[in-house]
Amino acid sequence: MKNIPKKCIKAVQILVKEGPSVFVKKVANQLKPQMDYMEWRKQTLPSKEELLRQSEESFQDSIRFSILVPLYNTPIFFLKEMIQSVLDQSYANWELCLADGSENSCLEVEEWCRTLAKKDNRIKYQKLTENRGISENTNACIQMASGEYLALFDHDDLLAPNALYEVRKAIEEKQAEVIYTDEDKVNEDTTKYMEPHFKSDFNLDLLRSNNYICHFFVVKKKIVHQVGGLRSEYNGSQDYDFILRCIEQTERIVHIPKVLYHWRMHSNSTAANQQSKLYCYTAGQKAIASHLERCGVKGEVEMQKYLGFYRVTYPVQNEPFVSILIPNKDEKETLKICIDSILKKSTYRNFEIIIIENNSVCAETFAFYQELCSKCQEKEEAYKEETGKQEGEDRNYEKGRIRVVEWKGAFNFSSINNYGASFANGEYLLFLNNDIEVLSKDWIERMLSNCQRKEVGITGAKLYYPDKTIQHAGVIIGLGGIAGHAFSRQLEIDPGYFARAVCQQNLSAVTAACMMVSKEDFIQVGGFDETLAVAFNDVDFCLKIRHFCKKLVVYEPGVELLHYESKSRGAEDTPQKQKRFHQEIVRFAKKWEEDLKGDPYYNPNLTLIAGDFSLKRPEEWCRKELEYIQMIQEILEKEKNQI
Repeated sequence: MKNIPKKCIKAVQILVKEGPSVFVKKVANQLKPQMDYMEWRKQTLPSKEELLRQSEESFQDSIRFSILVPLYNTPIFFLKEMIQSVLDQSYANWELCLADGSENSCLEVEEWCRTLAKKDNRIKYQKLTENRGISENTNACIQMASGEYLALFDHDDLLAPNALYEVRKAIEEKQAEVIYTDEDKVNEDTTKYMEPHFKSDFNLDLLRSNNYICHFFVVKKKIVHQVGGLRSEYNGSQDYDFILRCIEQTERIVHIPKVLYHWRMHSNSTAANQQSKLYCYTAGQKAIASHLERCGVKGEVEMQKYLGFYRVTYPVQNEPFVSILIPNKDEKETLKICIDSILKKSTYRNFEIIIIENNSVCAETFAFYQELCSKCQEKEEAYKEETGKQEGEDRNYEKGRIRVVEWKGAFNFSSINNYGASFANGEYLLFLNNDIEVLSKDWIERMLSNCQRKEVGITGAKLYYPDKTIQHAGVIIGLGGIAGHAFSRQLEIDPGYFARAVCQQNLSAVTAACMMVSKEDFIQVGGFDETLAVAFNDVDFCLKIRHFCKKLVVYEPGVELLHYESKSRGAEDTPQKQKRFHQEIVRFAKKWEEDLKGDPYYNPNLTLIAGDFSLKRPEEWCRKELEYIQMIQEILEKEKNQI
């Protein structure tokens, strides 16, 4: 280890002693300050040589894009820049369909467009007899379109010069039928680009929470004919409604993780002033409700306090029995807080609690188990008397609502939970750490209602440290080299990057500190992998559900709990523990090598050394970042061989 820098050796020591979350945070701090987006953008733009190469590239089929732009009193300066951004495309097989619903006073716009249309037959212009509203004006563009793919484009925005080329490439490589890209915002005079939105790959639950797809949206023409164009009753969120109807028609939905659309900010735009079009958000709520109805899904849509963001509440079907599984070893007071919060706060009553006793030695621990079981009936009766509810009468404390089962083997998180699950009577299993305190009264209902959806396999929760900073808001694959928590240590009130800390969404994984899965799916994938005794067993389990059951993992921020876990996890302070930890990292990395190449729900333009969704550095910084992580992994391998 002579040639390894001292910084890297110290980093490994932090990783081993304090755990991945502390390690990631400290490494991130070492690499600050972050680069400004304008500087990052300069270094990632395609060169003139690259754009020329794109213009000369040939594809298997000739596909024409019809770019749809409804005009209405468009400032001539914005119009010229918008059209020029289309003329500058490196892929030339396009047509620009302009339907003009402007008032008669805007003659300059009409004259300019007609002049351009005479010079370039790819530009089609139609002056409408009246302004029909944005949806019908866009539908007029659709009527003009002859291309195989249609693209929505606002009259005052800009396209990156490689936008159509990248979309054409996605169609060639992935047979895409619906395509969307990353985007940013630009000021009125285009001197500053800001607020880049680096998006998730297709994310059903996130789309039901917010129109994260937005711009640049391209769809096969046959799908547009199937859904019937845009609908004026959704004006304000007509694109949201249109996107939802299009994604219902195909599974070939491709996200291009490049900023190819620039949303102009000015006084009348939603980009600059959300309050300017409050009716948009009501229309968005209506669009989601209609989408759920078409999909045959029951759910209530409510607006969140952040404009443009929504929450869908799905009803619980038939009140199934839930088994809550809690491993414990000599943690009486911690376990008491956990159990008390479940019994006192939970509004859902049809559950059992299975405590998985793991080699406790303190007499008070066993006395507490006995006390818990003896008080079962009186607590149930007190609840009934207080609330007047009779739920759970068929599964009351007398009949074993709380049980203790004993695991006598060495500590192995996976084995312990698999053992506990073998005793579960529930149709659904809710894995819970003993150092959890329930905050949300309807936590079981929210997790259960998501798990009952046919496309969902796992539901996870939002966890806080006792100081109310975020401990877990989902798991990002690849973070810190293997996997890490999103938004860890950010403030409770922080909505996160584009509100992703507070939005229902699909993720690759969630923590088993609070995780629900159906018993059927649990059995189908063989439970937790018992070769992963400590590290990443919950992430491994989530990936198995995603790959083998073909089901989604849902992060449900409406389920809030306190996690009393120390901000430094238990030290791996013996050679045996270090060896086990290293082996599990290597085993996980080999097993999920393809997944570690990129998390579909986390944009490749974002950093892998901090869970805050901050910007990844340009090429020379990215290379250092990756080399740093690779070097640490090499050290871990060397240490493993030396132990």
